[in-house]
Amino acid sequence: MTQDPYYETMYILRPDIPEEEVESHVTKYRDILVETGAEVLDNQMRGKRRLAYPINKHKEGIYVQLSHNGDGQHVGVLEKAMRLSEDVIRYLTVKQEGPLPAPRVVPGSEPAQQTQEAAAAPAG
Repeated sequence: MTQDPYYETMYILRPDIPEEEVESHVTKYRDILVETGAEVLDNQMRGKRRLAYPINKHKEGIYVQLSHNGDGQHVGVLEKAMRLSEDVIRYLTVKQEGPLPAPRVVPGSEPAQQTQEAAAAPAG
């Protein structure tokens, strides 16, 4: 059984940007990947964390992890957009070998789906 490679991009946003802007950046980079023909596997907000060393006079940063699958050409487009953004202070894309990451179950979505299935099932 062969495993297709996939990519993980971790990027750090400035800590002083508002929450709405963080969401717009996450959506922006996800849309860039979709436009280039890549498949977004997972998108995780890791939150604000202390940096190991100051970057552009920032001691903290907002970490976001993005797992995606594609032919590899999309990585350059994504990284160029991040390089041109003033809100991204660091980014790194790593090619991963092995099984694809399992999709996360969003808390609250699983029981709602079971409730809908139970309501749709015929009684009797």
